[in-house]
Amino acid sequence: MIGRTKGRMNTKLHAVTDRNGRPLDFFMIACQISDYTGAAALLDGLPPAEWMLADQGYDADWFRDALEEKGINPCIPGRKSRGRPVK
Repeated sequence: MIGRTKGRMNTKLHAVTDRNGRPLDFFMIACQISDYTGAAALLDGLPPAEWMLADQGYDADWFRDALEEKGINPCIPGRKSRGRPVK
């Protein structure tokens, strides 16, 4: 999957790793597609974990809620445009 971003062709690779950084699962999308698509695709296959570390691209209330339902604590910085800040 290749998509256009800022005039160039590119892709995004979403990955789930274990605590040692070893890859467990991947999902590739075109770059112009939202990170939420990658998050949703990998959500059902997440292994048992205490914490989920992710970047601001994964900051969404629905994703945080889904992680908490699985017993996973989200460690995701809030976006600058977020209406209510998160810890």
